[in-house]
Amino acid sequence: MFMFGYSQRIRSTLVAGFFTKNTYLVDEPKLLKMNLNKSLAFLLLASIIIICFGNKKLPDTKPNILLVMADDMGYSDLGCYGGEINTPNLDKLAKNGIRFTQFYNTARCCPTRASLMTGLYPHEAGEGYMTGRNMGPGYLGFLNDSCVTIAEVLEKAGYFTGMVGKWHAGNNRESWPENRGFKHFWGIHNYIDSYFKVLNNCEVFYNGKIVIHQNDYPKIGASSNKEWYTTDVFTNKAIEFIDLAIREKKPFFQYVAYNAPHWPLEAHDDVIEKYLEKYKAGYESLRIQKYRRMIKMGIVSDQWQLPKRTMPAWDSLSDSLKLDTEFRRAIYAAQIEIMDQNIGRLVTHLNEKGVLDNTVIIFLSDNGCSAEPEDNIFGYQWGKNTRWNYQEWRRNSARAGASQGMVWAITSNSPYKRYKKFTHEGGISTPLIVHWPNGIKKPGTFDDKPGHIVDIMATCCELANATYPRLRNGIPVKKMRGISLVPNFKGAESPKHKTIFWEHEGHGALRMGKWKLVSVNPRDQSKWELYDMEKDRTEIHDLSTLFPEKRDEMIKKWIEIAYETKALPWPDLSNAKRNPVEK
Repeated sequence: MFMFGYSQRIRSTLVAGFFTKNTYLVDEPKLLKMNLNKSLAFLLLASIIIICFGNKKLPDTKPNILLVMADDMGYSDLGCYGGEINTPNLDKLAKNGIRFTQFYNTARCCPTRASLMTGLYPHEAGEGYMTGRNMGPGYLGFLNDSCVTIAEVLEKAGYFTGMVGKWHAGNNRESWPENRGFKHFWGIHNYIDSYFKVLNNCEVFYNGKIVIHQNDYPKIGASSNKEWYTTDVFTNKAIEFIDLAIREKKPFFQYVAYNAPHWPLEAHDDVIEKYLEKYKAGYESLRIQKYRRMIKMGIVSDQWQLPKRTMPAWDSLSDSLKLDTEFRRAIYAAQIEIMDQNIGRLVTHLNEKGVLDNTVIIFLSDNGCSAEPEDNIFGYQWGKNTRWNYQEWRRNSARAGASQGMVWAITSNSPYKRYKKFTHEGGISTPLIVHWPNGIKKPGTFDDKPGHIVDIMATCCELANATYPRLRNGIPVKKMRGISLVPNFKGAESPKHKTIFWEHEGHGALRMGKWKLVSVNPRDQSKWELYDMEKDRTEIHDLSTLFPEKRDEMIKKWIEIAYETKALPWPDLSNAKRNPVEK
């Protein structure tokens, strides 16, 4: 019975070991008793081992890692985070994985991508702002020489490293993903201004060479008989890279950086159709519905009040204005559903290849939902691009297209304040879903530990048993800031951050335990606000005057970290240089 699952040779060896003449056939009773006790103990241990593992293959391979990032998606857009958008595939991953409810990004695209890849605060990696301008050490606009990427670290640990989609962490050749550890890259180094076209400065590269020049009707990478659409195409290429890794018999680190649901609003017509009647109650009604649903789900606390309405009352809008703003939200929702469909394709493919159980899937967003342009709360090209001429502005694309505007952005980030680029919770909070059948002890759980995207590097290093280097090309590498989340996967608790720091575009914040210091203008000491995140994560009750000593302590700490990371001194815009888009 105990020997089930073991070979005859192993069984014979165990039996011989227990009943060898030299061990048991002795005359001294005391020695006999001692040896029998030892033998029985060993037999019991061997029996337990055989029962537990006789029929199971012990894990002897490193896990694959699939890192998926959305672009400009709000905290509560997904169904599994209280949203109204149809996201069954991400919902299933969440149900069978872990949802982190206090996970943070950096509030903006380029800084988040730099921080995610390097495990450093963005200024430490050289990208405190965007890639377009070089404004000094913390604001170079590209990855500096004192950081390494996850791909560079994992490639040395024997991983296949692939990336598809939007890089946007440096347009100079030295910062390209192909030169930063990704052996296979198919995508766009710069921003992406269209889902249906390839525009100037958005050329598609494959391993350092342009494969699609500016093109109104690209075909390469698209599925047969289907219109070229970035989300679909990036998924096709990710599947190709996964297959290549499997053929090479290597664990893979596959990074999929979608540009969805970033504006311009563009989606397949049949998916838009599903949402045309969904938003007739308006943005404020939806914001309240989501808040109540999130309380019921356990994502937010009922102690946290919903911030007061700041947008025009829905009933004050004309019928035609309502129709147009509903339509914009419908396209935005369709972009997210299409992304979810493609994540479903990835999961299905992993399952068909027999590698799903040993693949760690990590999903998050680069910042809160966008309210761009802030000078028009209803979005880009409001009044010009309407529901009735959609096919025209769909063809024009780029900044001639449209965005959903501030009215819906606040709803996407519900119940939190503000949106992309701000360091209030609506700008920096992201869903984080982790799915790993072989490694997550308690699937379907929530984890409210405060974390930051710098944690992804540390997590990947532990998963891959990889060594974070001290040098890169002979230059010292900055110590990574993150804390591995792997203990959380196993049902334990990893150490907590003593502080979490933010600075972007003159907005600042600091988490220190339950306290959060935040400002829209850190240059002005009077603008700092203080909140108790345990009781008031929606940032309604400013406690800075009640706890001035805590406020001053945290301001001092924020300034200290700002200088340490090179967020300070503030960049000199007068001496800024334009960074070229190298091709």
